[in-house]
Amino acid sequence: MVRYLHTRVDASFAALSDPARRGVLEQLGRSDASITELAEKFHMTLTGMKKHVSVLEQAGLVTTQKVGRVRTCRLGESRLEAEVEWLETYRRLWAARFDALEAVVDQLKAEENADGTQDAD
Repeated sequence: MVRYLHTRVDASFAALSDPARRGVLEQLGRSDASITELAEKFHMTLTGMKKHVSVLEQAGLVTTQKVGRVRTCRLGESRLEAEVEWLETYRRLWAARFDALEAVVDQLKAEENADGTQDAD
């Protein structure tokens, strides 16, 4: 289970690492589109777009259906829950670390102010 989760998260982040693929997901969030339409929109060759769509499809972010000569793309069933949870784990970790750092800084400032006040007497 854990290995499968990491493999899926790795595939999702790899797919999302490219700005063109993120753009394709944004576009498909508005409406389904053929690979030809996506290639035109992103000023890309058909072969290049097919490769991008393939990466998204392998990550479960996009599904395609071929009817005749047209391959239509739509958002896949992956809702990125595992990826969001992975990110949230690290967000909580960093938030806790920054809160602890802020407490140390506040304590040092208070000590510095107390030392400065005592010297002034």
